[in-house]
Amino acid sequence: MAVVAREATAQDDQCVRDRAAMVETIRSYARSAGTSLGPQGLSERVLEAMAQTKRHLFIPERSCAIAYADRPVPIGLGQTISQPYIVALMTELAEVAPDHVVLEIGTGSGYQAAILARLARKVCTIEIIPQLAETAAKTLKDLAYDNVSVRLGDGFDGWPECGPFDAIVVTAALGQPPPPLIEQLKVGGRLVMPVGSAYTTQQLTVVEKITPDKTTTRSVALVRFVPFTRSQN
Repeated sequence: MAVVAREATAQDDQCVRDRAAMVETIRSYARSAGTSLGPQGLSERVLEAMAQTKRHLFIPERSCAIAYADRPVPIGLGQTISQPYIVALMTELAEVAPDHVVLEIGTGSGYQAAILARLARKVCTIEIIPQLAETAAKTLKDLAYDNVSVRLGDGFDGWPECGPFDAIVVTAALGQPPPPLIEQLKVGGRLVMPVGSAYTTQQLTVVEKITPDKTTTRSVALVRFVPFTRSQN
């Protein structure tokens, strides 16, 4: 038993070191990547959320060596968990505040929702693949993310009952932002998503709602995301 305990402690310590190294990689990359974040890079709030969230618990392998490398990780069923830098970048661009209500489209394993939950008052997240929705909901519940609600369904129409939203993060690519999501965004709110065709390079895009009938749009970086899946019904 003592040997098992020492091995578990050693593994936990390694995960902490790997996670800290991941955060430093993200910090360094943000300063030099030439995005529109400016010379300050990512905020300390976002970096702290990345540092506190156990990414290895949101991937099938539960491996820290895999989880904390700055690359995407397959989570099954043709889906991936985005590389840590892109998760941090999208979170930063959403400008999430402590009193915000945030919508995420594409729950996946629940990792992005967990990051948002550390920054917002409430997170509503939608996943269209039943197995992923069920697993993510269980993981988030087991890790006591009590301010996250997971819904199974097509995210194109959003979640009106949960909104309106201060920020919306979409983790799958589509040719243009879904109009229902823009409608559910508060004035002053931001929608962050990859815009472009499936299985090719897309533009990570920020849509800001200026008035009830006016938005501004800017492209931030080139990305590659899985396609936005719609319900066949």
